[in-house]
Amino acid sequence: MPKLKTRKSAAKRFKVTGTGKIKRRSNFARHILTKKSAKRKRQLGSAKLVSKADVKRVREMLVL
Repeated sequence: MPKLKTRKSAAKRFKVTGTGKIKRRSNFARHILTKKSAKRKRQLGSAKLVSKADVKRVREMLVL
């Protein structure tokens, strides 16, 4: 069986923490920022964890 290739688009978007959880960046943080509150923009800047429902799919893309 050949080696599995990593989906490079996924590799650029996700990082794996030391404990094996998968981090992602928030969406809605690029433009049309004037109508968003300072609190909302600040929270969009921090990394989030991938939801439990999507972890399996992301792991397959990253070949973990």
